[in-house]
Amino acid sequence: MTALRFVAPGDRLSVLCLGAHSDDIEIGAGATLLALAGRGVHLDVHWCVLSGAGEREREARASAADFLLNAASAKVEVMSFRDGFFPEQGEQIKSWFEGLKARVDPDVILTHRRDDAHQDHRQVCRLTWNTFRDHSILEYEIPKWDGDMGQPNLYMPVSAGALQRKIDLLMSHFGSQRSKQWFDAEVFLGLARLRGMECRAPERYAEAFVARKLVVV
Repeated sequence: MTALRFVAPGDRLSVLCLGAHSDDIEIGAGATLLALAGRGVHLDVHWCVLSGAGEREREARASAADFLLNAASAKVEVMSFRDGFFPEQGEQIKSWFEGLKARVDPDVILTHRRDDAHQDHRQVCRLTWNTFRDHSILEYEIPKWDGDMGQPNLYMPVSAGALQRKIDLLMSHFGSQRSKQWFDAEVFLGLARLRGMECRAPERYAEAFVARKLVVV
């Protein structure tokens, strides 16, 4: 399969990253962001976590700072919507999205997958598409208990170094999650190897996304 160049070294790319919880962006797209910055892409990142309070907010901000260390510019927002109750907070979250739309006009948006089994993730995806109607949107995947891994159609090959850096940062920053059986280095490594196999990634690893509508020129 012929690869289409997403962005070249030296290019500038503005990215809006949306995550329901404090580790979602890192799990779904962390290696992609690290790899792009490592290849010399000048990233302008607006990083938004919708549910973070107390320890989870501290984890979110510290992790974002490390993942975006080599970005050209970075803005981090951590909101305090109630974890697990996003559908019931729809009006408030929709209002926040409308405010966000007035502040950012990104080249690409990274958000949750529409068919994700977690209700908060689905709500973020729904409101992303509802709010940003004329943008390129890529939906990332999150492994979880529910076993809802889908069939992605867009792959971002990443270097072994970028993937290891992602895993190291996840393990070091999210102490609140390490007791969960699914949150471990083998899960993240295994998923990246599977996606790397599917796209024949040069260094064997990749992150995968759902791209529902893209325009190629």
